[in-house]
Amino acid sequence: MSFNVSLNSYFNRINVVLTDYLSKLPLKRTPLVQAMEYSVLLGGKRLRPLLVYATGNMLHVKDVSLDAPAAAIECMHAYSLIHDDLPAIDNDVLRRDQATCHYKFGEDIAILAGDALQTLSFSILINSKIPGVVLENRISMLSELAHASGVTGMCGGQILDLISEGQQISIDNLERIHQHKTGALIRSAVRLGALTAGDIGVDLIPDLDKFSNAIGLAFQVKDDILDVTKDNNSLPQRTRPGSRWRKSTYPELIGLDNSRAKIKDLYNKSLSILEILSKQKYNTTMLQALASFIITRDQ
Repeated sequence: MSFNVSLNSYFNRINVVLTDYLSKLPLKRTPLVQAMEYSVLLGGKRLRPLLVYATGNMLHVKDVSLDAPAAAIECMHAYSLIHDDLPAIDNDVLRRDQATCHYKFGEDIAILAGDALQTLSFSILINSKIPGVVLENRISMLSELAHASGVTGMCGGQILDLISEGQQISIDNLERIHQHKTGALIRSAVRLGALTAGDIGVDLIPDLDKFSNAIGLAFQVKDDILDVTKDNNSLPQRTRPGSRWRKSTYPELIGLDNSRAKIKDLYNKSLSILEILSKQKYNTTMLQALASFIITRDQ
C-alpha cells in the first residue's frame, strides 16, 4: 500500500491494538472467539481506523486516545463483512483471498461472530480508557457509531441494496444505497476522530462530513470499477444467483469513463475541503494520503 510513513505506523498500531482487545476475550478456545479473531485479523486496508487516527492526529489528539474508537469501528466493519458474506446475503466464499468466516467455521458460528463483534465495538467505546475525552463526547461517540451501523446507516443501506437486486435503478438511488451502506461508516470514522478532540473537533464536523461523504462515495465507485476491470480469476467468487453481479453499478449506469471522471471529481472535492482546513493551520497530510489511496488502490 502506498501510505506515507505515518500511515504505515498507524496501520501497524491498529493491528496491535486489535490483537490486544481480542486476546482479552473469554472463551478463547471456542469456535466463536476463533472466528472473531480470524475475521478481524485476516487483514484488510484498515481504512476506517486509519481515518480515525488521521483525523485525531490533525487535531493534535494523543494516539492512546484514538486507539479505542479506531478499534471499535474496525470491529463494527468486520461484523458487517461477516454478515454480508453469508449465504442469505452475498454468499461469498472468499474474502481477501481467504475463506470467508461462514465457509471456514460454519454459518451458525459466523452469525454469532458477527453479533459478538458488533457488541464488542460498543464495549470497547464504553469500557476503554480514552484519556482527555469527557463523558459527553464518549456518549456522542457511542451514538455516532450506533447511528452509522443501524437502519440509519449500514443496515439501512444493506436492505436498500437487497431490494434492488435484479433491477436497474437510477443513479440517485444507487448513491443513496452507498451513502448508507459504505459511506455512513466512513463518515463515522472521521467523526469519531473529531469527537476525541472535544469542541474543536465538533466545530469541524460539517466540513469533515463533506470530506468523508466525497471519499466514501469515491470508495464505492472505485470498487465498482475494479469489479469490471480486474481479471476474472482475481475477483471474489460469487456463487448465489442474484449476488452482486446482478446489482446495479456505476459503470453499468454511467459507463466506465464517466465513472472514472466521477472518482476524479469526488477526489478533487475532498481535496478542496482539506485545503480549507489547511488554511486554518491544520495538518491534513494523512487525510490527503488516505483520499489518494482510495482512488489509486488496485483491490
